This record gives sequence, C-alpha cells and structure tokens, in this order.
Amino acid sequence: MSVIWVILGLLLLVVGGEFLVRSSVALSFKLKLSKLVIGMTVVSFATSAPELLVSLQAALDGSSDISLGNVIGSNIANIGLVLGITAIISPLLVDKDFYRLNWPMMMLMSVLLYVFLKNDDYLSLMEGVLFIVMLTIFLVVLIKDSRRKTKVNLDEVDDSLKETSNFKIILWLLIGAAALYFGSEWLVKGAKDLASAVGVSEYAISVTVIAIGTSVPELAASVIAALKKEKAISLGNLIGSNIFNIASVLGLTAIIKPIAVNPNTPEILSTNIFWMIGFAAVLIPLVFLPKRYELGRLKGFLLFGAYLIFIYYAVV
Repeated sequence: MSVIWVILGLLLLVVGGEFLVRSSVALSFKLKLSKLVIGMTVVSFATSAPELLVSLQAALDGSSDISLGNVIGSNIANIGLVLGITAIISPLLVDKDFYRLNWPMMMLMSVLLYVFLKNDDYLSLMEGVLFIVMLTIFLVVLIKDSRRKTKVNLDEVDDSLKETSNFKIILWLLIGAAALYFGSEWLVKGAKDLASAVGVSEYAISVTVIAIGTSVPELAASVIAALKKEKAISLGNLIGSNIFNIASVLGLTAIIKPIAVNPNTPEILSTNIFWMIGFAAVLIPLVFLPKRYELGRLKGFLLFGAYLIFIYYAVV
C-alpha cells in the first residue's frame, strides 16, 4: 500500500504543478508582467512548488530527513539523471551565462547549505531568510542582464495563456493547490511507510524515490526538447531549478519550520551533500574539456554513470 501512496502522491504533484504553472502564467499576463519576468520568476517558483510542498509537509510532520533528502536528491538527479540522459540523446551547447551567473550561484548556494547545516545541524529561520534575500538579488541581476540582450529564450512561457478567462485561472489555481496539498501529504505518508516496510531510512527513500519522482517533469521536458533537437535547452533550466530548490524550497521551509538534521542519518552531512556539491562542481571541467561549451554523449554517460553509483550507495 505504501508504494501506491507514493505513486498517487507523485502523480498528483505532477498534475498540481502543471495546473499551478498554467494558472500562474495566465494570472501574470493579466497583471501585465513582461514575458521575461514571468519566465524567470513565476514559472521558476511554480515549478518548484511540488518540492516545496513535500519539504514543508515533511518538516511539519517532524520528518526533516525527507525535507533535506528531497532537495539534495533532486539537485543530484537534475544533473546526474536529467542532464546525463538529455546529453546522451542529443549533445547540448552551453551558453556563456552558465559560468558567468548561474553556475557560481548554484555553487554558492550548495556550499552555504553545507556550512549552515554543519555549523549547528540546523537550518534556522534567519538562514532561510538569507537564502530568500540571495535568491531575490540573483533574480533581479538575471532579469536586468537578460533585458540587455537582444535574444532571450522564453519558449516555456505559453503565449496562448494571455487569453485565459478569470474563471479558468481560479479553477486551475484551485485544482493545482488541492493536487499539490494531497499529493505532498500522500507522498510523505507513503515514503514513511515504504521506508519502514523495506527497512531503510526515510532519508534513503527521499533522496532516491522522492527525488527521482519530483525530477520527472524536468526529465520529460528535457528529453522531449532533446528529441526535437532544440539545442538551447536543459542546462540553464536545470541550474535554475537547483538554485530554487535550495533557496526557495529549503529557505521558505526553514522560515515556516526550521529544519534540524537527524542525528540518526549522519550520511546527510558526511556523504550525500558532498555528492550534490560534486555534481555541481564537475560541470565546469565537463563544459570546458576537451571540447568547449558542449556537453556531448560521453559526458552524458559519465554523469548518468555517476548517478547510478550514487543511487547504489544511497540505498545500500
């Protein structure tokens, strides 16, 4: 039964996330926000909603292992699983913004998370506020930088949503909110039961099963784009997703309910957070060596292979 709760929870999170994105974008058009701002803020926040709801639900239930495992596992999956598979399907060209803005911010957030947790085994309200402030500054810089450029890729913002009626927006918001609420509740319940049934920690389930589940939308979108040979994909979105996971998901969760590291799962700080930092760090040499600004199939196999090793050690 625990597996059914997990599957139902993940399905509802996918459905809820999709409805929330559509309603948020349609509402943003009504508020006369520019397409650039919508793409970089509204869409990013809305697509992080499933992770946020899962982490918040877990923290409120006293399962901080799931809150941390969800984000750490999702960040590892975004690079090892999603980026790895996408690069295997179709080599990716890398924009210079990757190492000028996005990658440094992802590394800073990842290292700061380790420092905050290592300091006192706790992510406090003030540390959560700092993450939110940093994210806000980053988005302002990103939007200003993008406005100076002649060409910005905003394909994820659907122009047809400009014509959406107020009734539809409210209906989509209600469906999205309900699906996210019940999806997160069922997923956390299923994860706890599954961990107990198979004899592993809640953290091991969250860093593998839940993390892969919440990364499925990114994987599907990236694979479809790769199959269509759309080159300007994946890396920017995945880096952005990792930044949002740490800053908005853990930041907002810590503001509402501070997150404590469970002493029974020392691997959070001794092993897995280093996997997350390592996957982020290795992107720089992969992008520049041997062929610059390209992630080819061999590099994709290396990322995916490293992810399979991580999963093995996380479970075993």
